[in-house]
Amino acid sequence: AGGGGPVVRRPAFRPVTIRTARDAVTAAALYLKWLGFHSLRPSEDRAASGVDLYGTGVVAQVDPTTRPTGLRDIECLWLNGLQKSAMSVFFSLAGYAREARARADALHLPLFIMDLTGTPQPVNDPADALIRMGPPDG
Repeated sequence: AGGGGPVVRRPAFRPVTIRTARDAVTAAALYLKWLGFHSLRPSEDRAASGVDLYGTGVVAQVDPTTRPTGLRDIECLWLNGLQKSAMSVFFSLAGYAREARARADALHLPLFIMDLTGTPQPVNDPADALIRMGPPDG
């Protein structure tokens, strides 16, 4: 069956322990860098954009709350990605509401869940593909 291109080889990911919301954003940034995204920087105004990280070809949001990430967060991030012509990637500590997960799958938006060790785990097929192949322009 089809694979969709070469598999990216990279060293093991080195996580950072998550104690605060800022740690969660740091862990997501390190993970995106590990995946092959470059020039990552924190958002100037997260409240306005809903985006935590910008990089070359990527926008990412990190939900550090204890509630599952909802549909609106997924759609807002996806729209930010469209606006920037970038891939949108979501990281959540508490997982995703069912409708948020279904929408992300329909939009091919990679979802990751993070535990307190700071190691993101793929939640859906787009996330698995991103780990396997790296960034689209990679």
